[in-house]
Amino acid sequence: MLTVTSAQLDVWLAAFLWPFTRILALLASAPLAGNQKYPAQAKVGLAVLITIVVAPLLPPLPAVAPDSAAGLAILVQQLVIGLAMGFAMRLVFTAVEMAGELIGLQMGLGFATLYDPQNSTQMPVVGQFLGLIAALAFLAANGHLVVLSVLADSFNVMPIGASVLGPGAWKTLASWGGSIMYAALLLSLPLIAVLLTVNLALGVLSRAAPQLNIFAVGFPVTLMIGFGALLACMPYFTPVLEGLVRNGTEAMLGFAQPVR
Repeated sequence: MLTVTSAQLDVWLAAFLWPFTRILALLASAPLAGNQKYPAQAKVGLAVLITIVVAPLLPPLPAVAPDSAAGLAILVQQLVIGLAMGFAMRLVFTAVEMAGELIGLQMGLGFATLYDPQNSTQMPVVGQFLGLIAALAFLAANGHLVVLSVLADSFNVMPIGASVLGPGAWKTLASWGGSIMYAALLLSLPLIAVLLTVNLALGVLSRAAPQLNIFAVGFPVTLMIGFGALLACMPYFTPVLEGLVRNGTEAMLGFAQPVR
């Protein structure tokens, strides 16, 4: 007769529950999978599938009962790690969308907004367009597989229950968040420079020909040149996005650092 002890049940439950919590938290906060329109059942099912694949490869787990105070502390720790790692990658798409918002404001499309289901807010059309391009480029470059690979590596960088998160982990995440603003400005800088030149030229034209209705002429000219410059810059968009994704994966692993 097959008998199973409570200790064995605790070991099996811990081997599944703790990595499952980190994986599900990352899927809930990461781009694409973290979209509110993405079915919750699909997220849970995908997390279960990844856990089944990853669990046999994990380092030895601490001998702690999952329903104890220490086990609950480990569960919360895995939840925080997964959320922070997914948030680090989501910041990459936030930078792209912010760059599109800056470009849209310079083009005069700041008033043209659409509902963004991923962030549950209104976003300028240019920002949403660049966000969709970034998502397609991310999938085409197998970025989702890179994120899963980094997730699997995080269990070796910071094994479950090894130690608490140190201040360096939070500093890494904060620094990465600050650099995203810098990346958004760099992405939008070429078009901002072009549109600034157009606005200066229109200002000189309005002074040279006061009878010209600059509002009737300037808006379509700015839109036409803005879309043309955006089209010309698109071939250079993917390499920059790949660099941002690479830095994002480094930030994901940099966050999962134990106290030294």
